[in-house]
Amino acid sequence: MTDETHVLDCPPEGASPDWTIPQDWSHYTPGEHAVWDTLFDRQAKLLPGRASEAYLRGLDVLKLSKPGIPDFEELSERLMGLTGWQVVAVPGLVPDDVFFDHMANRRFVAGNFIRRPDQLDYLQEPDVFHDVFGHVPMLADPVFADYLEAYGRGGQRALELGALKHLARLYWYTVEFGLIAQPEGLRIYGSGIVSSFAESRFALDDPSPNRIAFDLKRVMRTDYRIDDFQQNYFVIQSFDDLLRLTVETDFAPLYAEIMAQPDVPVAEILPGDVVLTHGTQDYARGKAAR
Repeated sequence: MTDETHVLDCPPEGASPDWTIPQDWSHYTPGEHAVWDTLFDRQAKLLPGRASEAYLRGLDVLKLSKPGIPDFEELSERLMGLTGWQVVAVPGLVPDDVFFDHMANRRFVAGNFIRRPDQLDYLQEPDVFHDVFGHVPMLADPVFADYLEAYGRGGQRALELGALKHLARLYWYTVEFGLIAQPEGLRIYGSGIVSSFAESRFALDDPSPNRIAFDLKRVMRTDYRIDDFQQNYFVIQSFDDLLRLTVETDFAPLYAEIMAQPDVPVAEILPGDVVLTHGTQDYARGKAAR
C-alpha cells in the first residue's frame, strides 16, 4: 500500500481478500475482558423495560451474559442454529461493497478490538462491544435476520444506482437507532442505542427528540448526526412490517424521486409526519447536558 492508496482500497496486511481476520480470542487481556464485563453489566441492568422483546430474547438465547468478550466461533455456532447468520472479525471499517456482500450472505462483520477503560461512554469507531452486544442479539430474531440480509442485497443495488447515501439513512434509523412500538410502550432495538448507557435513557425518556412514525421515503430523505444524540427517532410497528416494506418496495423509482427532493435537516418535522412525541429540542439548542 502506497501513501497515495486510500485506506479502504485493499485489505490491510494479514486480512483475507474479503477483509476478514482471525478474532484471535486468546490474545484478549484480562483488562480487556474486564472492560466488556463492565459495559455488559451496566447495560444488562438498564435495558429490561427499555429494549425490545426481540433484543432481550436474543441476548438470553445467545448466552452473551457469559463473562468476557464472546468467542466468535462459539457465538456463530449458536447463531447459525437459529437464523443461519455468523459473526466474522474485521480490522475496522470495510469498503461498502465488502460490507454488503457479507450481509447479503448472512455474515455480520464485527471489529475485534475493545475500547479502553477511559472510553466507556463514547467511542467514534465501532468496537466489539457495539458490534456484538449492540447488533448480534437482533440477529437471533428470524424476521430481523431476514431484514438484514435483504438490506445487504439492497445495498449492492444501491451502489449500482448511486443511491448509497439514501439507503444508509434507512440503516441508521432502523438498525442503529430504531424504536419499535410494543403493547407496553416504545422500546429500543437499534444497536447504537442499546449499546449506549446514555442514549438508552435519552431515546425513551428525554423530552428533547422527536419520535415519529416510520415512513420509508421520509427516513431516506433525513439527515442524521454521527457524533451526538439523535433528535429524530423513527418508530416501527413491527419487524414484519419493516421486512415486508423492504422486500416489496421497488427502490429504483423511489431513489429517483428522493434524489429530486431536498434532504430533510436533523430535527425537522414535516407536515405529513405522524408525530408520536413532539420534542422540545432543548438538547439540540444546547440547553441539556449530555
